Amino acid sequence: MLLQEGDAWLDILDFPYQDRTPKPRDHGLTMVIDKGLGLTDTRDLMELAAPYVDHLKLTFGTSAFYHTRLLRQKIELVKSYGVHIFPGGTFLELALLQGRIVAYLDRARDLGFTGIEVSDGTINIDEQTRYNTIKLARAYGFDLVLSEVGKKDPRDQAEGLPLCEQVNRDLTAGSDLVIVEGRESGEGVVIYDEEGNILGDEVNELVGFVSKPDQLLWEAPKKTQQQELIMRFGPNVNLGNVQPEDVLALEALRVGLRGDTLRHYYLTLQGLEEPVRWPKPPGFQEGARESNG
Repeated sequence: MLLQEGDAWLDILDFPYQDRTPKPRDHGLTMVIDKGLGLTDTRDLMELAAPYVDHLKLTFGTSAFYHTRLLRQKIELVKSYGVHIFPGGTFLELALLQGRIVAYLDRARDLGFTGIEVSDGTINIDEQTRYNTIKLARAYGFDLVLSEVGKKDPRDQAEGLPLCEQVNRDLTAGSDLVIVEGRESGEGVVIYDEEGNILGDEVNELVGFVSKPDQLLWEAPKKTQQQELIMRFGPNVNLGNVQPEDVLALEALRVGLRGDTLRHYYLTLQGLEEPVRWPKPPGFQEGARESNG
C-alpha cells in the first residue's frame, strides 16, 4: 500500500508524550541558531523541519555579511514557512554603543525581519535604556520582541537588577519572551557550570521568582541540557541555541522518541516494570507449532 502525504509513521504509532503543542504555539518553542546558512541549506532546513522550528536567529552580527538581496531572500524564505527570523542581540548592542538604535530598527524592519532581540550580554547599559529599547522595538510593530538576561563572559559581573527582577521588568516593558543566556557553548554562564552542567538552584530561583516562567526561553545548545530541561518542565519547555542539524533530534526528545525520554515515560510516568510481551498476531492459536515437514 502506498503511503499518503503527511507524517510517515503516525497512522500506526503514537508519540509517548501526547501533549506536544503544534504550531502556531506560544510555548514549547524551539529557537535555532544560524551562523551562516546559505539559501539552499536554509530551504532544506525549512522543508525538513519547519513544523518544529519557531524562531531562526541570525546569531552574533552575521547578518552584516550578507548581500542585501540575498538577506532579503533568506528572510522571505524563512517567513514563508511560518518561522520568525531576527538578528542576534550582540548586533543590537553595537547599535546602542554607537547611538544608532533608531537607524538599526529602521533597517531591520525594512529588511523584513519579524523579530528583534534586546540584550546587554557584552556591554553594560542602564536600566532605563534597556526598558526604552524594548518599548521602542514594540512600538515599531515587530511581531516578536525578545530580551536576554545574563552576561556572556563569566568575568563580567551583572550590574543593576538581579536576573529574576530583570526578567519581570522586561516582560512589563513588552518582551514576548526573555532568553536566559547560555551562549553557543552552554558552559560557564548563568545556569551552567564550567562543564555545562545545569545549576539547579539558579534554575529554581528564576522559575520561583519570575512572574511568568512560561515566557522564559532557555538557551540549551547541548543534548544533555535539553534533556534535563525537558525532564524538569515537560516537552513544552522553550529551548534556544539549537543547532540546525539537531532540530529533529530535539523534537524526538520532546515527544519521547529518544532513549532517555522514552525510558522516563514508560518507567517513571507509566510505571511499567514488566517486560514487554510479544503481541499475538491475528488468528494465532495457543500451542500451535510451525511445521517443518
